[in-house]
Amino acid sequence: MKKLVAFYSRADENYFGGSLKYITVGNTEKAAKIISNITGADLFKIEQIKPYSKDYNTCIEEAKKDLQTNARPELTKLPNNLDMYDEIYLGYPNYWGTMPMAVYTFLEAFDFSGKTIYPFCTHEGSGLSSTEKDIANTTKGAKVSKGLAINGSSVDKSKNIIERWLQNEL
Repeated sequence: MKKLVAFYSRADENYFGGSLKYITVGNTEKAAKIISNITGADLFKIEQIKPYSKDYNTCIEEAKKDLQTNARPELTKLPNNLDMYDEIYLGYPNYWGTMPMAVYTFLEAFDFSGKTIYPFCTHEGSGLSSTEKDIANTTKGAKVSKGLAINGSSVDKSKNIIERWLQNEL
């Protein structure tokens, strides 16, 4: 069976340890590409039809509103199915203690029974928060592995950490 790295990532203005910085590739996307290169997994980027604002402070308010209203943002596309995958690496930034609501849209579109999900998130101090539990509650029948939290400011130097996590989880 094949492996998939499905991830949500946001470039533009981001928070880096106390300051804002513009980036062209999101931190979670960088981690997703490292995982794909190591595992040979296919990549799928979870993208909203209406993306959050490029401005960081506006973005976090939009994400907070989506969380408070339990929104399910419409996605630009979904895979036809996930039948060919038995292992799924699920990446996302930590937004307000959980995943961006678009990740829930993705998860709720499929039956994950019998699949193993390996969560990984980028953050600036919140770690995984409740995301492992949130994934397990949303993907009934899946095995949710211990996740990896990567400090977004350090993602460019995270290859060794990711390799160790993969060796321990696989």
